[in-house]
Amino acid sequence: MLTDGYLIQKSLHDVVSFRKEVDGIAIDMALQWCSDSYSDTILGYANSIRTVDGGTHIDGVKASLTRTLNNFGKKSKVIKDKDISLSGEHVREGLTCIISVKIPSPEFEGQTKTRLGNPEVRKVVEKSVLEYLTEYLELHPDVLDSILSKSLNALKAALAAKRARELVRQKSVLKSSSLPGKLADCSCTDPEESEIFIVEGDSAGGSAKQGRDRRFQAILPLRGKILNIERRDEEAMYKNEEIQNLILALGLGVKGEDFKKDALRYHKIIILTDADVDGAHIRTLLLTFFFRYQRALFDEGCIYVGVPPLYKVERGKQVYYCFNDAELRKIQSSFPQNASYNMQRFKGLGEMMPLQLWETTMDPEQRLLKQLVVEDAAQANVVFSSLMGARVSYMMHMYVRVTN
Repeated sequence: MLTDGYLIQKSLHDVVSFRKEVDGIAIDMALQWCSDSYSDTILGYANSIRTVDGGTHIDGVKASLTRTLNNFGKKSKVIKDKDISLSGEHVREGLTCIISVKIPSPEFEGQTKTRLGNPEVRKVVEKSVLEYLTEYLELHPDVLDSILSKSLNALKAALAAKRARELVRQKSVLKSSSLPGKLADCSCTDPEESEIFIVEGDSAGGSAKQGRDRRFQAILPLRGKILNIERRDEEAMYKNEEIQNLILALGLGVKGEDFKKDALRYHKIIILTDADVDGAHIRTLLLTFFFRYQRALFDEGCIYVGVPPLYKVERGKQVYYCFNDAELRKIQSSFPQNASYNMQRFKGLGEMMPLQLWETTMDPEQRLLKQLVVEDAAQANVVFSSLMGARVSYMMHMYVRVTN
């Protein structure tokens, strides 16, 4: 089901909400778990101000959710091992939550004042959520069973991913000093001056390797479409050869580790795909991987999209490259009436000669690059879940229609 352009996912239960006031602090909260979502979205507000960087009210919700579900899990003996507990990440998998607090004297932290700092709010929120959620789940055992089952599946997936990471490390996939065989590296060793083009297929990779500036430009060809990690667990991700090549070539390390920009081998990561439906799909798969695996790449301004030309127009000795239909019409209208000219529509990067690819798409003096940043992480989370979630083919069709 689509509402306002977003995909509504299958819920495990009705929306749970409550309103309460304690010691002058008013709390409004609503939450719901979805069965086909594998990430969480928690939106916080303090005195109607969106706290995009979290704060004590968000900390209180997270702590209460984790404690409540662990209590129920051990009480019902669903969690049988005393040494195993559900972490906050497992408990919140598939959760969408909105928490709004109103307090007499709010204290905001950070330069942008988007993080709530009142310590007393955490205690009030944590206790209130614990009491309400405990009462609700006791009265709705079917909802409790569904949430615990999803949380346990998340725990099992995390343990499987941990084993997979250990296996990957043992095989020296992520620690190896050797780089992927298809990577054409650059001679520069300074990440700030180095850039890598991720291209689709050996054909485009061949043209890019010949047309690049070997001093600072590296090329990594991909074989087909990479794994859609939105719908797969980490174990499957680490076993995928193309994902391994990306991690190793870029120096991304292991998912979940603190991001270190100095560890990156290139500070400019450029996605360069064909200007067609398949190219858009591959680009979205790569963006999904980067967003889910290491979101900080967007925050640090490392992710770019290269824009190749769609048309080549030749009239006499004059050559024009057009990046969209509007530019093509403008060039055509500038010619005298009944003028003869040749027009070529590029179906893919592999059709372009190395020199053409350099002049139009890779030359820093002339190329067109789009830097990608995440202005709203919650909205981006919804977009990636919608595009690459349960109805991938339908959503990609809609995405391509809109972007074209």
